[in-house]
Amino acid sequence: MGDNRNVNLPPGFRFYPTDEELVVHFLQRKAALLPCHPDVIPDLDLYPYDPWELDGKALGEGNQWYYYSRRTQNRNTSKGYWKPMGIDEPVVNSNSSKKVGMKKYFVFYIGESGPAGIKTNWIMQEYRLSDSDSSSSSRSSKRRGGHSKIDYSKWVVCRVYERNCSEEEDDGTELSCLDEVFLSLDDLDEISLPD
Repeated sequence: MGDNRNVNLPPGFRFYPTDEELVVHFLQRKAALLPCHPDVIPDLDLYPYDPWELDGKALGEGNQWYYYSRRTQNRNTSKGYWKPMGIDEPVVNSNSSKKVGMKKYFVFYIGESGPAGIKTNWIMQEYRLSDSDSSSSSRSSKRRGGHSKIDYSKWVVCRVYERNCSEEEDDGTELSCLDEVFLSLDDLDEISLPD
């Protein structure tokens, strides 16, 4: 976990960007179709994957995973869904206090969407450009002669991590890592044990 096999950072360097750095140095460049150095965050269609399956697919650093994804309303995976929590938070430039993007929190639930879902400790922070940045990125990609059907202003960058159980009181409904692993095993009934 977090061994950075897919990252081209020199030894001793770690990837711990701030919210502002994720938006300004990575997401804005991605949306504008500009190269990003170092190019370490992979593109990933998040929603087929459960959060514990991100290792080896997304950029892992410590207990956090980073990736670009397309912004979508469908946040369902094979075993559960990402449920939004709270309101969107602005990401501001530290020098000018100008809003450069927005951050939204999601919690992963196992099961079907609705009251039957079981809350886990998995958190996703989804960063998107503010509306004014999105429209300028879309215009700049059109000026470059790109007749692509893909709207690159709809990219988001995500940070996924598993919250430590000791951070808040246990209400008995959250699952441990081990419980999630057991629940992620497909069809235990099909496993045959020796007699």
